[in-house]
Amino acid sequence: MTGLSQLTSIAKMRGNLRESVDDRVAIEEPLEIRLGYEVDGERQTSSVSITMRTPGHDEDLATGFLVSESIIRSTDDVAIVKPCKGDNTIRVELEAGVNVDLERLERHFYTTSSCGVCGKASLEALSAVGIQALTDNTQIARNSLIRLPEQLRNAQAAFEETGGLHAAAAFDPYGELLIVREDIGRHNAVDKVIGALFADGRLPATQLGLMVSGRASFELMQKTLVAGMPMLAAISAPSSLAVALAREFNVTLVGFLRGDTFNIYAGEERIAT
Repeated sequence: MTGLSQLTSIAKMRGNLRESVDDRVAIEEPLEIRLGYEVDGERQTSSVSITMRTPGHDEDLATGFLVSESIIRSTDDVAIVKPCKGDNTIRVELEAGVNVDLERLERHFYTTSSCGVCGKASLEALSAVGIQALTDNTQIARNSLIRLPEQLRNAQAAFEETGGLHAAAAFDPYGELLIVREDIGRHNAVDKVIGALFADGRLPATQLGLMVSGRASFELMQKTLVAGMPMLAAISAPSSLAVALAREFNVTLVGFLRGDTFNIYAGEERIAT
């Protein structure tokens, strides 16, 4: 086992020929995220998420999830992040005085690797938590942008073994990948990137973009926006709501980034030709 994959015996079929071989599959295990916070001077604990994920960078996954859900906004909000009850629970303790919207926690904290965070049905929900349109003038050259998919694929060690993991990466205006994370859930891969940026004190990441190996959904665009990243580039298609969100909040959205071709759905001014 490499940490992201494990060896298993399979029957491989080629036409009528059957062969017993060993193969690697992506590891999938549940992770519970627990939040510790103070209410009227008393410490409380809530289970805020159970997500199916690939083990590794669990602390980044937990903090990235809480950042993208606008529960925490600064490293000053967090007292400690630690595993508890084995390897499948992460506890995030907030500093005293950090306000937690209990109704918000109760409304929408059950996630899976397939559907991501549910309950975000409108653009107004983002405005309600103080998210504003981005105003930066970050640019990336076209030639730098089209190099991203190959770089991302070369960095996906576990994908080469299993073919079953998504990847996300933060990249700079020169088209260099700074942080790469893999996970069986594409939302988890993005949260791990955001969590790593959060731990490094690099949020809001106004000079960085996000690259994802699959499609660009509303949830992924939301996470990009909350992290302050002005660009989301995807190898596959965007959804209609992702396009609407990008245009509403001035995020550059690139889809079908393959070879030397891509589509720009919003924020074309950030792509320098």
